[in-house]
Formats: sequence, C-alpha cells, structure tokens
Amino acid sequence: MTLFNQPKAVLAVAFACVIAFMGIGLVDPILKPIADSLGATPSQTSLLFTSYMAVMGVAMLITSVVSSRLGVKRTLLLGLVIIIAGAGLAGASNSIAAIVGWRALWGLGNALFVATALTAIVSSSGRSVREAIIFYEAALGVGIAAGPLIGGALGSISWRGPFFGVSVLMALALLVTVFLLPRAAVAPEPSSLGDPFRALRHRGLLGVALTALLYNFGFFTLLAYTPFPLAMGARAVGLIFFGWGLALAFASVVIAPRLQARFGTVPALIVALVGFALVLAAMAIWTDNKAVLAAGVVVAGLFLGINNTLVTETVMSAAPVQRGVASAAYSFVRFSGGAVAPWLAGFLGEHINDHVPFWMGAGAVLVAVAVLAYSRRYLPRGDAAVKRAGQATVPASA
Repeated sequence: MTLFNQPKAVLAVAFACVIAFMGIGLVDPILKPIADSLGATPSQTSLLFTSYMAVMGVAMLITSVVSSRLGVKRTLLLGLVIIIAGAGLAGASNSIAAIVGWRALWGLGNALFVATALTAIVSSSGRSVREAIIFYEAALGVGIAAGPLIGGALGSISWRGPFFGVSVLMALALLVTVFLLPRAAVAPEPSSLGDPFRALRHRGLLGVALTALLYNFGFFTLLAYTPFPLAMGARAVGLIFFGWGLALAFASVVIAPRLQARFGTVPALIVALVGFALVLAAMAIWTDNKAVLAAGVVVAGLFLGINNTLVTETVMSAAPVQRGVASAAYSFVRFSGGAVAPWLAGFLGEHINDHVPFWMGAGAVLVAVAVLAYSRRYLPRGDAAVKRAGQATVPASA
C-alpha cells in the first residue's frame, strides 16, 4: 500500500508518535487502581488527564516558536527527553499530587513532540499532504489502541508499571529519531507567540477550534470517567479501550476518507459528531449496564476516528497561515476541553450520580454540531481548499 511506503525518516517519527500517543490511553486501565492504592477520589484521579491536557494546550502556543528556532529534529528530541523524565518520575511518586504534577511535565513534552511530529511527517513524506495526515492519524490510532493494552498488562502487575514502560519505550524512540531523522535542509520561518492568537481571528479556524473544544468534553469524559462505573480490573479495562483504539484507527484511515469523498468534509463531521453524541446518551441511560458501557466505548472509537482525521485536514486549510501556527492555535483551544472535562466529569459523578457525566458529554458534543454548522459559512470553499491542500505534494527537502 503506497500510503505506508514512506521514507525512513517518516517511519522513525511515526514510531515515536505511536509511543507518544500511548500516553493518552495508557492511564485508563490504572485510574481505579491508582485511586484505590492512594486513597484518591475519581475527580482527584482524573486530574492526571487535566494537568496533562492543560499544560499540553498552553504549551501548544510555544511549539511553533520553539521549533522555528531549534529546528524540527531538536524540538522532537527535546519533547521526547521531557516525556521520558515526566513518565519515569510519575511512576516513582507516592502521592496523587506528585503524579498529577509529573503528568503536567509529561504534557509539556508531548506538546513539543506531537505538534512538531505532524509537521515533520508532512514535510518529510514527499507525498500529498492528505496522505501524510492519514498516515499520521494511523500512527495516532495505533498508539491510542496500544496504550490501554500495554497499560492494562503492566497495570495488572503494578500501577507504576505503565509509567516506567513509557519511559523505556520513549528512550527507544529517542534513539530511533536521533539516527534516522535528518535535520531539515531548509530552516523554518520564525514565528512569534502572538501568531496563534492572530490566526484565531479567522472565523473559520476559530469555529473549528471551538467545535473541537466542545467535542473534547465528550471525548475525555469517555476516556477519563468510564473506567469508574465499569469497575473492572486493569487488564479488562485495557482490552475494552484497546478495541476502542482499533476502531479509531480503522475509522481514521479507511472510513473518514470515503465519507469525505462522498458527502464532503463538514457533512461527514456533523454525522460523526451526532453519532458520538448518541453513543454518549446511550451510555448515560444505561450506565449501570457494563455491557452497554463497554460496547459504547468501542463504537465511539469509530466516530472519534472520523472526526480526528477530518478536523485535522480542515484545520490545515481553515486559515491562510503557516500549518504550524494553525495547529498551535487550534490545539490551544481544543485542549481546554480536554483539561476541564475529566475533572468536571469526576466531580459530577461524585456529587450527583454516574449518569450525569455522560449526559454532560453528549450535550457538549451536540453544541459542537451547532457551532460547526454555524462556522461553515466562514469556510465557503472548505471542501475545495481541503482537496487542494490534500493533493499538494510537499518536497522531502522542505
């Protein structure tokens, strides 16, 4: 398959991406074991997501500034080193506050790595931007799928295992990146801290970013809160979220491009968001039924995969700015939802009942549909722009 026939440099970054994206779902199977071992509440334990996503979102504002000065390779390596330190120190911690703090450091490293990785893959592939983005989303999906599986396996031994496992795997990714990724032949254009905020003046980009912010309320409610009503062992939760990750990867690479070609970008996104909202509503109604929760998690992966790929492509053409700047602006806004939702879901579950967090997620996703439908007017050539950007080929030396 030509999509996966990529240069060694792209494969090296993609391998590191797989490991980096494991960090998103890695802690899912061990949320309840951590809470039980350290005597923490669900809202306190969910701060592992909140600190990670909050720092990652704010740090996205500096990623284009840092990479434009250090270069893509050095920025990737800096991000990897920070992740190795953050994950290892979290595993060595003995309090929930310390783990939350080290997860924040982990989020900083992930921001530097993830934002730069997409740029590295797009510029190094020598293929169309669309193919590069789909390849990037495939790496994302594999990492998200593998994270819960590895987290469940290592977490069944000790909740510290997944953290130490990430450090070891990231060290391997660091070595691969050092030896296989060349330095860019052309220096990137310098950017400033104000560029992402100026980019958000474009209503199309702002609308897509706000859509993602609201959608992330549903995404991270599913991710951070579902393990508590499931009340299963680390291995069982890991297998359920492994199925979710596989569904996400399949939808990202196979289903999303076909829906986009047939119905257009915005209609396909609306269908995916409505489908995800309905899944969350079903989980809210039948929260006491573990089979429904498990099935809901896996089915949600299909809608999330469609959304991830199409939104990433849309962002790349939503405003006439550098891709790195657009990505930084968009990520800063959307990760705000990822930061607030885990804690809020835990708080609502503790103080009201287990059904309310899922209702909150479903409601936020439906509001996201309305925001996207309204923002469509500011993307009058949205599908044409995405198609042109997707067909454009970026030279390997760029």
